[in-house]
Amino acid sequence: MTASRRRFSQEFKDELCQEVISTSKPIREVAEAYGVGPETLRNWLIKYRDAHGGTETELTVTERARLKELERENQELRAETAFLKKAAAYFAREPR
Repeated sequence: MTASRRRFSQEFKDELCQEVISTSKPIREVAEAYGVGPETLRNWLIKYRDAHGGTETELTVTERARLKELERENQELRAETAFLKKAAAYFAREPR
């Protein structure tokens, strides 16, 4: 016995792709909600992005500057966190 292949309209495929893109939900979550396989939806998404020129837009100058600022801040915070972890470990070992 072979299972018959389900057919989906292009509108349905596009709607699911738009939901993944606009809501930033994981592909697996959207696929399970609509009863579609995650790999199938992933393939639809690749074709959708190819057909629609992708969904990534070029960053503006202010957005790039803000991104660079946030990346620098993130790096500083990671360094501070690492230092504090080392300090906490040092003082936890030290006999009083």
